[in-house]
Amino acid sequence: MTMAEIERPAAKRRRISSSAVDMQSTIHKPGTIKINVAGAYIIDHGEDDVSQRSGSNSPTSDPELEEQSYTQHKRDIRLPNHTAVVSHVAADIGGSLAKVVYFSRENGNPESGGRLHFLSFETERIDDCIEYLRVLQSRHKQTNGAKATELSVQATGGGAYKFYDRIKERLGVDVQREDEMGCLIMGLDFFITEIPMEVFTYNDTDPDNAVVYQEARSDVYPYLLVNIGSGVSMVKVSGPSQYQRIGGTSLGGGTLWGLLSLLTGARNFDDMLAMADQGENGSVDLLVGDIYGEGMGYEKIGLSERTIASSFGKVLKRKREAERRAEDGSGLSNGDVNRSKFDGGATGDDEAPQANLVGDGRMFKPEDISRSLLYAISNNIGQIAYLQSEKHDLQRIYFGGSFIRGHHQTIHTLSFAIKFWSKGSKQAFFLRHEGYLGAVGAFLKRRPVKWGRRGSVDAEESPVVER
Repeated sequence: MTMAEIERPAAKRRRISSSAVDMQSTIHKPGTIKINVAGAYIIDHGEDDVSQRSGSNSPTSDPELEEQSYTQHKRDIRLPNHTAVVSHVAADIGGSLAKVVYFSRENGNPESGGRLHFLSFETERIDDCIEYLRVLQSRHKQTNGAKATELSVQATGGGAYKFYDRIKERLGVDVQREDEMGCLIMGLDFFITEIPMEVFTYNDTDPDNAVVYQEARSDVYPYLLVNIGSGVSMVKVSGPSQYQRIGGTSLGGGTLWGLLSLLTGARNFDDMLAMADQGENGSVDLLVGDIYGEGMGYEKIGLSERTIASSFGKVLKRKREAERRAEDGSGLSNGDVNRSKFDGGATGDDEAPQANLVGDGRMFKPEDISRSLLYAISNNIGQIAYLQSEKHDLQRIYFGGSFIRGHHQTIHTLSFAIKFWSKGSKQAFFLRHEGYLGAVGAFLKRRPVKWGRRGSVDAEESPVVER
C-alpha cells in the first residue's frame, strides 16, 4: 500500500454548501478556499517523476531565477485532490533564514491536483527572496488569468515586520503579518495530524530500523515543541491554539553558525554540517576514557568511555604543550602522528611528542571543531528540553527548526540526550519538514478550510467543509 492509498477514519462534519456559485466566489476570496488534503503524501525528489516536476507551475527552473540563492527542500507534499486556485504564499522570515511555502498545480492541469513546495533563503539575501515571490506572482497571473485574485503574502517571523515595507512596495500586494508562535504551533499540529510519514523517531541502537515513521494522529496533547532556529524556544502546547512559551536558550543555530564561521572559515551552514560529518570530536573534547584510561568508562553512573566529559576540554592542554615544545626548541611537526582513538592527536602519554598541526597549518582540524561544537550545542538543547518536559510533565517532545535539517548527527544527539536524561521514559520526535513549521502555519492562517481536520486549527475560526 502506498502512502497515497492510506485511508483515515471518517469524522463527523457539519455540511456546508459548496455549489459551483460558491466555489467561483472563493476564487476572489482566497481566504475561504477549501484546500483538500485527502490522499496527501510526501514526495522524495529522488524518487519523483522528473517530468511532473518540470511540468508543474513552479519557477524553480525559471531562467530569471538561475542566479538567485535559495535551497529547494527536496520533499514536496503532493495534494492529488486539490483543484481550486490558491491565491497566497507564505514566508517565515527569521534571523538566519527566510522560509517560503507555496502551492502549484501539477502539470499545469487543475484536475491533476497540485503540491506544496518548500524552499529557503539566507535572510541577508532577502532581496532574492522577494524577487522569487515576484516571479511566483507573475506565474500566478499567467496561470489563472487576468481576473485572478492578486497573489497575497502571509508573513511571519521577525522579518515580517523588519521587511514589511520592502515586500509590500516591491510586490504591490497585501502582506498579512501573523503571530510567530501561533504559526509554529499551527504548522506543527498540521504536520502531526494530517501528513502520514512526516513525524519519525530515531534510535541508532537498531541500525536497520533506526528511523521509525509515525502515522498521522490526533491524540497528541499536551506536548513540548523545541524550535531550534538562530535561538531556541520551548513551547508547551496543551491543545489547538493553546500554548505557552516556557523557556529557551540563546545557544542555538546562530551560535553554531557564528562560532564555526570564526573558527573554521566555513561560508554556510550546510558546509558546517558536512564538515561535522567528517570530524572526530575526540581530538578536541575531553572524553571520559581520557580520564579513566583507554577502554575505561564510569559505567556505574552510565558514562561510557566515549561520553564527553568536557566540550573543547583538550584545547588548552594541547596548546600549552605546543607552546612549551616550541620554547624548548623542539619545533612543531606537521601531520598526524600516533593518533589515538580518543584525542585524535595525543599518544596517550602526556609528555610524548605529538603532532600539533594538521595539513593546512591549523592545530585542530576544522572538521573536528565542527563536530565538537555541534555536539556541545545539541547536547545542551537536549538537556534543557528534558528538564522543561519534566517540570511541565510532558512526555512527547517534538524538535523543529532549521538547525536540524535532517542531519544525522544532530538528530542522533538530540534523541540520545532525551533518552539518556529521561532513562528511556520520554520520546523525541522529529519531522521531515522541521524548518517549515512557521511558514506552513502562516499559510494556514489564510484560513483555507480542511487544513487540520482533526483540530490543528480552531474549529470556530475555520469551519470544516464536507467533500
